[in-house]
This record gives sequence, C-alpha cells and structure tokens, in this order.
Amino acid sequence: MTAPHGPRTGRPPSRAGRGMVAAPHPLATGAGVAVLRRGGSAVDAAIATNAVLCAAYPHMAGLGGDGFWLIAEPDGSITGLNASGPAAMAATRDYYAERGHHDAVPVRGALSALTVPGAVDGWRLAHERHGRLPWQELFDDAIAYARAGVPVGRSLADWLVDDADLLGEHELTARTFLPRGRPAREGTRLVLGDLARSLESVARHGARAGFYEGDLARRFCAALSADGSPLHPDDLAGYQAHWEEPVSTEYRDVRVYELPPNTQGFAALQILNLIEGFDVRAFGDGTPDYYHHLAESVKLAFADRNEWLTDRHWVDIPLKELLSKEYAASRRELIAAHTAMVMEEVEPGIRFGDHARRQPAAGDTCAFSAVDGRGQMVSVIQSIYHDFGSAVIAGDTGILPQNRGSFFSLDASHPNRMEPGKRTFHTLIPGLATRDGRPWLAFGTMGGEGQPQTHAALLTRLVDFGYDVQQAIEAPRWLMGRTWGTSRQDLSLEGRISDEVARELERRGQPVRMVPDWDDNMGHAQAIRIDREQGYCEAGADPRGDGAAAGY
Repeated sequence: MTAPHGPRTGRPPSRAGRGMVAAPHPLATGAGVAVLRRGGSAVDAAIATNAVLCAAYPHMAGLGGDGFWLIAEPDGSITGLNASGPAAMAATRDYYAERGHHDAVPVRGALSALTVPGAVDGWRLAHERHGRLPWQELFDDAIAYARAGVPVGRSLADWLVDDADLLGEHELTARTFLPRGRPAREGTRLVLGDLARSLESVARHGARAGFYEGDLARRFCAALSADGSPLHPDDLAGYQAHWEEPVSTEYRDVRVYELPPNTQGFAALQILNLIEGFDVRAFGDGTPDYYHHLAESVKLAFADRNEWLTDRHWVDIPLKELLSKEYAASRRELIAAHTAMVMEEVEPGIRFGDHARRQPAAGDTCAFSAVDGRGQMVSVIQSIYHDFGSAVIAGDTGILPQNRGSFFSLDASHPNRMEPGKRTFHTLIPGLATRDGRPWLAFGTMGGEGQPQTHAALLTRLVDFGYDVQQAIEAPRWLMGRTWGTSRQDLSLEGRISDEVARELERRGQPVRMVPDWDDNMGHAQAIRIDREQGYCEAGADPRGDGAAAGY
C-alpha cells in the first residue's frame, strides 16, 4: 500500500497486470517486455534484457562479464544461479610476480582479464530450466541494436568523458568508443558490429558451441594472451555456471533472499538483522537516527564481510553463525545512539586470522528484474566490474572482458588470495523477497560498496515506511564507505538530505560528505513488487541512471 505521506517523486511507479520488466536502459526494458508479450517466461525476458544491455550499456554489462540470478516460482520456491567465472588455471601469484606485480593485480589491461566470463553460461542454465521461447529468438533485438547502432545514453556519455584517457590507451577500444578521437556524445549512434557477430554466434550455436567451446573462445583468448592475460580456451571450455542455494533472513514480515559467498549477499542480510532490532518506523525516514543507525549497522556488517568473503569452496565461512539473530543481537550492542564508530577501526565479530584486509573497489553493474504472467519473478545482476571492465576489447570479438580478477589478493595469507580455479570476492548481489511465502519483491542496484546499503534502504522504505517502489528508489540515499575514485571511508549523503540532518550526523562523529542531489555513485536501482491485493505488478527504475520500468 502506498504511503499517503510518502515523498513526492519525479515519476510514478509503473503498474501492469500481465508482466513487467525494470532495467537500467529503456531499450533493454522494451526487449524484455516484447519477449513477455510473445509468451516468454520471466527468465526469457531477463536474458533478452541482458543481451540488449551488452549493446546499450557496454560500460556496465557485456558478454565478457559475470552474472548472478535469483528466481522465484509462484509457489514461493527460490533458486539461485551463480554465473561467475573462476581464475584461469595459469593465474598464479607467481605468474604475476614474474611480470613485476608482487603487491596487486593490475586493475586495467589484459593482465586484469584473468577470470572466465560467466554470464553467458548463466543464460544457458537458466533457459534450460525455465525458458519458454526458443533460445535464438531472445537475441534478435540485441543483435539488431549492436549492428545498426544504439543512441548513446546519458550514463554511457558521462562515463566516456570520464574514461576518455583510459580508453585512448588501447587502439581498438579507442576506435570503438572515441570516434575521431573524442568521446561519443549523448544521442549519437554507437555501432558495435564485432559485438553483433559475437551475439549472433551465441544465438545461432548456443552458449557452449557459440561462446565457450568454439572459434569465438579461441579468438577471445588469443587477443588477450598476446598482451599478457593468462586466460586460455581450455579455461572457457571447462567452465559451467551452477545452481546455488540462496541464504535468507526474516525482516519484519518478509523473508529476504541473497546469494551466498562468493557474493557479499550475507552482508546485506546482516545489515537487516542489525537494524531489525531498532524501531525504524519511530526513527522516521530521513532523520539523523535513521541514517546513523543504518550507517553503524553497515560498519559492523562490512567488518565481517571484509574478514571472510571469498569463494566459500576455499575457505570455511561460518555463514550460519554470521547470519543468526543471536549474533546480530550481540553485535547490535556495539551501536551507540549518539556516537559513531570509526569504520576502519571496527573489528569483525568472528576472526579468520591475521591478514591484510582489503575492501572492494567500486564497480559498474546492471541490475534488472522481470515478472511474467504466471508469477515467476527474476532478479538478475550482471557486470564487467569497473566501468568498461579491463578497457581492452578482445580483438575482433567486440567483447570487453571483465577485470573482476583484479580484486584477488597476492598476499598468500589473505582469504581472497589468488588461486587457479578460484572465484574472487564479488560485490554483485541480486535481491528477492517473499511475503506470506509467495514472491513479493525483486530488486537490485549497481554500486559496489553501496549495493548492500541500497538493499537496506529499499527494504526499510518499503516495509517500515510503506512507500511505493518508485518512492523507495528515489528517496535520498547514503553510502558508508568509498565511492568511485576515493580512498576515504566517508558517509556520503545526497544533497537532498537537509543541512540540519548532516550537522547532527557530524556531531555524532559520522564522517559526512555531501554529494549531488541525485548522485550516480549511489547506484542505479530497479525493483518490481507484486501487489496481490490489486492483482498487478508495481515497478520502478532509478532516475540516477537511464532506467525504465514497463509492462503490459
């Protein structure tokens, strides 16, 4: 039910009764809705949406990246899908030491492209179980857009300007994104012919033969290995995405689902467990108490995340204890109502051992959701990590490989140390919630550090304050921790938060930093909620990006 006194927003929520898609680009949303109209499942719609994002949002999504899924059936059963790729078998700490990198993996360039792209095999696995339309049909729009060209949107145009020097360092990347030596401007046509041919290969031959086991995989790896990447065609041929049991917690009257490590999903659940012990509704949205208690909960959850998060097949992570209500109650005692903790000094509640903790760098991501007429609900997140990933286009494939592997540690004592075949710490987290045992909300956002925080913002505003989906997305947000290009652990507040609130948070010791009214660094959130009382879906998309929500 919409709050009668909720914030006025720039746009109303989208509502429709037979199917809905919310995505960070309108062409991607349109492709997903078209699939639903043809009788496709929510999974079909999500694949079509993601494929178009590869062409329309190439700075955030692509065939060279990873993906994660949460899928809810109408009966409330939830499955997770991990489509993140492991490090190449040649990606050892010695490999990087021999190339002069003893302390850290390069963040850009071919040496940062060391993990297998997992997203495409995730599409395959999801479609094999839940697809209703033929595989090849799901790529028609993406291929057409890549071949004919997509109008450059605001987000892409802004990032092209910011990254012009970086993109200019690589000849093929520069030729693609910097026509005539300048960033493509908003509204100009961006043609990605090589990418169109790679999408055609995936559509015509399937994920395995068309991407992981055929000529495309060989050309992809050959182009990267020439500049130092350890990826080999055998790494791609040996990869398969896998189904995964989600982790969850109760928050008020909803059950919230996230994916387990190697994602930071458990941090989002810890924040909810911590904040649940406070009367959030009594705090009121936008008050110093609201922001202070959320920020303090983030500090505690992130201390545990930074201590433990990696591929859980390599480290025995005590998830059951970390997610217990009893553990949250004990950690909650550290939160003082009027005094802020120093984030860098917060100790984890359960220690792994002595090692140099390293927090995640910011990254770019696409979060999108779909619901079909049967009530299947899907939340997906896909990324090439940093803006434009490794920044190196892999030869004539047109694919930007992710630089996700740059987050591996080269410290042998670190839980997220580099190992061949290991998946790195992932910031990507799709979110899904049920109410009364039935699908209720699919949600997600880009934003690295901000993803668990935005999950908490959306849920508190929907559950505690009764906002509609668009109100929850548009309400002013905060980010405790680092944003793009900064190393300081600030509490960033959007400029729409009043000076009085900011001053009170500073008085309590929060490291306040004001940012623009609508700040891109706060992430681009999308969400869909099923209103069973009225019999329709209600969806919203983030004005901080280029998003759109639509249905039929």
